[in-house]
Amino acid sequence: MDAVDLVFALANLAALLAGALPRLLEHRPLSMPIAFLGLGMLLFLLPTGLPRPDPLASPTLTQHLTEVGVIVALMGAGLKIDRPFGRRRWSSTARLLAVAMPLCIGAVALLGWWWAGLLPAAALLLGSALAPTDPVLASDVQVGEPTDVEDSEDEVRFALTSEAGLNDGLAFPFVYAAIAIASVGLAPSGWLAHWFAVDVLYKLTVGVGGGLLIGWLLGKLFFRAPSEKLRLAKHAEGFLALAATFLAYGLVEVAGGYGFVAVFMAARAIRAAERSHEFHQVLHDFAEQIERLLTVLLLLLFGGAVVGGLLGPLTWPAAAVGLALVLVIRPLTGWLSLRGAPGRPAEHWVIALFGIRGVGSFYYLAYATAHAHFPQADLLWATVGLVVVVSVVVHGVAATPVMRRLDRRGERSPSVPDHQPAQSAA
Repeated sequence: MDAVDLVFALANLAALLAGALPRLLEHRPLSMPIAFLGLGMLLFLLPTGLPRPDPLASPTLTQHLTEVGVIVALMGAGLKIDRPFGRRRWSSTARLLAVAMPLCIGAVALLGWWWAGLLPAAALLLGSALAPTDPVLASDVQVGEPTDVEDSEDEVRFALTSEAGLNDGLAFPFVYAAIAIASVGLAPSGWLAHWFAVDVLYKLTVGVGGGLLIGWLLGKLFFRAPSEKLRLAKHAEGFLALAATFLAYGLVEVAGGYGFVAVFMAARAIRAAERSHEFHQVLHDFAEQIERLLTVLLLLLFGGAVVGGLLGPLTWPAAAVGLALVLVIRPLTGWLSLRGAPGRPAEHWVIALFGIRGVGSFYYLAYATAHAHFPQADLLWATVGLVVVVSVVVHGVAATPVMRRLDRRGERSPSVPDHQPAQSAA
């Protein structure tokens, strides 16, 4: 059997399943990520002759595959959020980013060092890589398609979508701190000043500002270009979603900023340029289709890596740290961060519980191990792999019944207008 012919056949089958499975699994306690993860494991267990994926052997390839998957998902997430920016409207997001994420990083890093025996740089990298929630695998608990109503989204879906859109980029400074410690040592005098000035202040400023500027310019081009021929929104060409994604990401990365942040901010600026235009639906649909295909590819490869021995170096203490993140640390820190935020207690618990980990964690781990030497890289990959498997299965099974019950009981709060004070959930 020719391996190339087999790859073509499998690629076509995967594409067909990517179109059919979301509809077949709708309203069932089973998600598309679970199905394709299992399919990938089965595929690479069969005697097909396909080489089993190994992210440790190919960190650069892993980095770029996951990179594309994340940025396309970030564009889709930014386009489908109806709620405009506002201090009170986005207060749940701010709390999750400013409180829950650093607490998660610190708790995982501490447990990784104290309990799992990781070196300080590796422990910090583990916490940082597992910090972002995933915009790729979390579609079951995110907002739906773009609408004309600014405040149509319930607090649960909005908070989970906006958090996933921003924390993929905001975890980067912590990853750079781990790289710096691995490169020059733990002493702050060797890296702290440069890290804060460049990796925190400069890169975040360029990421946010560059993304907003590029999105604003693209919005002008799409909707208000002087020439009708250049007013691209009239032509309804969905591939422009990819053009906007790679333009924002590439230009900001060249300028030394955080491209992940830039892509999400550019999507928000494009949406704000003409909020109710049907072109947003076209862009979103195209981005979602590409995202789904990339998700299928990444999950199949991840399944192959799992059966190929990715989890082999896992130790019981490291596994306990990973399980603690999914079952204890994220739920607790998420719930604590949302005290006083908009929404009811039941909504706060759902937001806290569904901090799905996935492709973003693989990207950060691949990026860091390609830029610095981490002696315990195999244990890091095994721990992150376990967390993603557990998260995909647990959250994938729970998402549909939990969200359905929340909707049925009416325990969803509408968004808080930015000119009104947020109600306390206490």
